Amino acid sequence: MIGRDSTPRELRSNEPARHETMTVDSASGARLVTLDEETAALVHLGAVLAGGSEPQVRAALVGVFGRVRSVWVEEVILQTYLFAGFPRALNAAREWRRISGEEGPEIDAFAIDDPAERQQKGVATCATVYGRFYDRLRVNIHALHPALDRWMMEEGYGKVLSRAPLDLARRELCVVAACAIARQDRQLHSHLHGALHAGASESTVTAALAVVAPLLDADDVRRYQGLWARVLGK
Repeated sequence: MIGRDSTPRELRSNEPARHETMTVDSASGARLVTLDEETAALVHLGAVLAGGSEPQVRAALVGVFGRVRSVWVEEVILQTYLFAGFPRALNAAREWRRISGEEGPEIDAFAIDDPAERQQKGVATCATVYGRFYDRLRVNIHALHPALDRWMMEEGYGKVLSRAPLDLARRELCVVAACAIARQDRQLHSHLHGALHAGASESTVTAALAVVAPLLDADDVRRYQGLWARVLGK
């Protein structure tokens, strides 16, 4: 509820045209200044994969085919398992293969297999997402269980969210979408901050929330608007 302190405890081939969208706003330092059409479609997909029905997932995947570069679609499918579980990720991957007609790669060219590299990248990515809240996050997650802290760094931020084909700002916008549709307010609060820390502008995050809004009920939309205002200090 917005009336209470909602700060998370942890903080306390058919490719579209490749136009450049990671321009830098010199005033704010944001690298993803606007929510372009391709990224908006990706954000919508991230939400539907995490919480939509099978027909909605199918429609969303059809909708991104030819509009969003395939490597981005596949990265969002892969990261879905972190936020919505293996069944949804597997079903989405199967449906994407059918819709796109593309075979899966024989090898994962973007895998981060070396444990030391995975840990190093995980720490760097997590520190970017959480900013000044990073040290507190590690202490609090470790207190919940050391395994959760280790898995968060190695599995979540190292193995998955540090993969090269999709930049961190767009990943975070898709995580915001997944947390919103799953109604995970604490994690949404964290990743709203994370999207800003990763280089998305305030207006880009606002636009991403608007993309997800039609998938939510009115109470959720009002609650998340209030949560976003808290993040911005408004």
